[in-house]
Amino acid sequence: MSGDGSTTGARRVGPVFRPGELADAAIEALEEDNPDKTFVVDDRVGYVRVETDDECVIRRETMETILGRPFQMQELETILGSFSGRIEADEAFMRFYFSAAS
Repeated sequence: MSGDGSTTGARRVGPVFRPGELADAAIEALEEDNPDKTFVVDDRVGYVRVETDDECVIRRETMETILGRPFQMQELETILGSFSGRIEADEAFMRFYFSAAS
């Protein structure tokens, strides 16, 4: 889950959440939905920055399993203070990714 701040390269992506139950669930979902990734979780009390290299995704189904209730991806928007990289979102997932295209 959390690391020492050393991911490889400078192509970091990921969300910045307001802390709480949804943020904790989203961090767990990131780890489950991206098993090949190493995440750096930086808890700054007022916000939690989660980063990895290149790309990561949070799936609605995973959030529902973790929370034990129906979940809509728009709920993440209420705690998403910022993010690194680019973002793509729909009703099934939220994806953070790096793109060299401008």
